[in-house]
Amino acid sequence: MIYLSHFSFPGIEREYDFILGIKRTCYDTVYPFQILSRLGLQMLDFEPVTILYGGNGSGKTTALNVMAEKLGVKRDTPYNRSNFFGDYVRMCEFEVRGKVPPVSRIITSDDVFDFILNLRNLNDGIDQKREELFEDYLENKYAHFQMRSLEDYEKLKKVTEARRRTQSKYVRSQLMDNVREHSNGESAFLYFSEKIQENGLYLLDEPENSLSPLRQQELLKFLEDSARFFGCQFVISTHSPFLLAMRGAKIYDLDEEPVDVKKWTHLPGIRAYYDFFKGHEREFEGTSLGKL
Repeated sequence: MIYLSHFSFPGIEREYDFILGIKRTCYDTVYPFQILSRLGLQMLDFEPVTILYGGNGSGKTTALNVMAEKLGVKRDTPYNRSNFFGDYVRMCEFEVRGKVPPVSRIITSDDVFDFILNLRNLNDGIDQKREELFEDYLENKYAHFQMRSLEDYEKLKKVTEARRRTQSKYVRSQLMDNVREHSNGESAFLYFSEKIQENGLYLLDEPENSLSPLRQQELLKFLEDSARFFGCQFVISTHSPFLLAMRGAKIYDLDEEPVDVKKWTHLPGIRAYYDFFKGHEREFEGTSLGKL
């Protein structure tokens, strides 16, 4: 499915005119101006899966943040906006087929990390509250209590509850269970599976972070199936060899000047992996995971 058909960024001349018109000189940066234009990137045309490939500082995250802002899609975690970010976004243009689906969103590494930390903090809070309830139970169960006024009514309820229940039932009746503990990779994958719904446009910024190679392959299959069978469109920034191998993906190489479309097997980073493992090919012969 294609919802977003193309997106255009301001060219060098338009950026130059804007920068000349800035009368204030207290800024030491005009970000995001002069980031994508220096790569010759002025237009992106999209397929159901489009990938932005490039090293750190290549502009792929900037491109996703600009698109997310212009399209008005959901996001969980705030990001650093410069003084000129809004000016730059207003100069961008896009074309969609119909409307941007309401479930559409951008998912960044910060979103995933915050989700993982929130799960941990939630469980820590539950554990602390559980200890407090254990003490509360013992205090109420063995209290020498006598109701003297209506002000003691809440205390009476606690004492009665403690005396008719076991300690574990008393605590469970007043406290939610711990959220199931996951590894970082499991939690990250859970986040993607919860946030990505049918019939949506999703901008994913380096989704491989926090994922092991095996988990990256699971995410690959999930994204392929979501695009193929469930009406999703993806724009992904990544340098994961697994995600770059996604079937039918259109890949923009932002390390090239000007930016060029390439097959994943022609990307320098992938060739480096290939040459390395090819050089160690004999060491893999006759081995299996059980014999390593």
